[in-house]
Amino acid sequence: MATLKDRQINAIRQMLNLNQPLTKAISAEPVWKLLIYDRTGQDIISPLISIRELREMGVTLHIQLHSDRDSIPDVPAIYFCAATEENLGRIAQDFQSGLYDVYHLNFISPISRQKLEDLAAAALQAGCVANIHKVYDQYLNFITLEDDMFVLKHQNSDSLSYYAINRANTQDFEMEGIMDSIVDSLFAVFVTLGTVPIIRCPKNCAAEMVARKLEKKLRENLWDARNNLFHMDATQTGAFSFQRPLLVLLDRNVDMATPLHHTWTYQALAHDVLELALNRVVIEEDPASEQQHIGAGAKPKTKSCDLDSRDRFWCTHKGSPFPTVAEAIQEELEQYRSSEDEIKKLKTTMGIDGESDVAFSMVNDNTAKLTSAVNSLPQLMEKKRLIDMHTKVATSILNYIKARRLDSFFELEEKIMSKQALDRALVEVLKDPEFGLPEDKMRLFIIYYICSNVTDAEFKRLEEALRECGCDLSPLPYLQRWKSIMKSTLSTSNQYEGSGTKTVSMFSKLVSQGSSFVMEGVKNLVVKRHNLPVTKITEQLMECRTGGGSEVDDYLYLDPKLLKGSDVVPKNRSPFQDAIVFVVGGGNYIEYQNLVDYIKTKQTANSIRRIIYGASTLTNAKQFLKQLSLLGDEIGSH
Repeated sequence: MATLKDRQINAIRQMLNLNQPLTKAISAEPVWKLLIYDRTGQDIISPLISIRELREMGVTLHIQLHSDRDSIPDVPAIYFCAATEENLGRIAQDFQSGLYDVYHLNFISPISRQKLEDLAAAALQAGCVANIHKVYDQYLNFITLEDDMFVLKHQNSDSLSYYAINRANTQDFEMEGIMDSIVDSLFAVFVTLGTVPIIRCPKNCAAEMVARKLEKKLRENLWDARNNLFHMDATQTGAFSFQRPLLVLLDRNVDMATPLHHTWTYQALAHDVLELALNRVVIEEDPASEQQHIGAGAKPKTKSCDLDSRDRFWCTHKGSPFPTVAEAIQEELEQYRSSEDEIKKLKTTMGIDGESDVAFSMVNDNTAKLTSAVNSLPQLMEKKRLIDMHTKVATSILNYIKARRLDSFFELEEKIMSKQALDRALVEVLKDPEFGLPEDKMRLFIIYYICSNVTDAEFKRLEEALRECGCDLSPLPYLQRWKSIMKSTLSTSNQYEGSGTKTVSMFSKLVSQGSSFVMEGVKNLVVKRHNLPVTKITEQLMECRTGGGSEVDDYLYLDPKLLKGSDVVPKNRSPFQDAIVFVVGGGNYIEYQNLVDYIKTKQTANSIRRIIYGASTLTNAKQFLKQLSLLGDEIGSH
């Protein structure tokens, strides 16, 4: 069945095919065309379609809308941008300058009637109405990063951040704007999936505002006979079979520890320390020199690496613990070396003195071998490129783990979250100058504060220790307020039970094979399989477990297909096969991976269950901490 990512790619391909349906037999010669996009359009396309694929679809040139562009006649120009005043002004300018002969205008979200009229007036004035072939509303205002993961914004994502939603002096109209923007994108996700969900969310929070607005928008569209986007004809089926999916809308406040948690899996580490963004990381060419350059002032060379579904190794290991990844890279390298040796052997065999009969008989035998070896060379080269890239990325992560003792932070936080006793007092850890950066200590302390009952005296003592080691204490006033508000709603039960780690024997494979990864001093931690709060809530809602005082008992139940919403959960509902989990106020790769791991355990031979994870933005711990600092500063300044 087509994933959200497949469906979004198909929608973009159809747009690049001048909005003609993609036929199975695409003619050998595509229509040559230009693609003009704004930053939002670029963010949507770049994780999905490579430059090579654009070229194969006939896109000879792809350029920013707001750049200096030359007139190119005779070639259709496809615009893919948001219908903002600024963008429409620039398009009107293009009309006036007569840049292109044929315009296909695609707006990422529907353009309003008023703006469409303004655009028509601009076209009339420029006398180019006949050149505008199509104006399309595309419902593509979201960024798909994985088959089962999407975010709403990358550029300007601060407008949808946790800070924007929770700051003290947000005006009502600003809040409405944020909510409308989120609803607009979620609506686009469901149009792309071709299905209307049943919505569940907690009461009295930003998630409820989003849920109510989305329900209204979906209902209005379903009852609009002319523009119903969910009337599927027989040839198009929705992304889900007979059952409707569940949309779980959650507020970031349900779990504030996970976004700050140090992590141990490959993808989440890449996001935490290498700022993975739109499936790309930028690392230094020579990770070994990373530490030496700090004082030298010379800028080291950087290299951009794509980590996406085209990379088999990444697909297999993005959710693996870091030590496993290092071992797997080593194994791949061994395999590559043995293939390379085979080719070398063949070459030397072929180079035997050509006159003798021995050589002749060997040539016949080896020609077949050599042919197959030569044919496998491109795959081998590609494999080598990927191994080299992952070696660089992993070495870079490893340098951070060692320099900041990230393995120890991860282990400590897992103990705190699962309420196990610590080996050494937290105050000592915070005071240890060798132990991580101030930012790491702050994250550790906040997790401790969220997960434990901290007395005032202990809080003051720990706060003093944080101040001594140079931490920015501004997040604390906000977290104290947050904890006092949430006390009533946070269940006293342990949200993170079952977490924890165990250390297994050292990296035997890596040590024996003389690996390039020097793992000394890094713990080989194995993570226990457990469900984080977001996953626990999702499980209860998918299984339709209610009663018994579960935390989801008072979640709203909204069904846009009913003419009048009843908010009442129907009795004896069968469990959901598919869920979309969306976090208002920012998500992270730790939660995503946790949901992926959970749903894997639920597959059976006759039922495939799926979860898609979405968030208004993706923030790593550093960015989230910064937002908490801003919120704390606001309280401090009053």
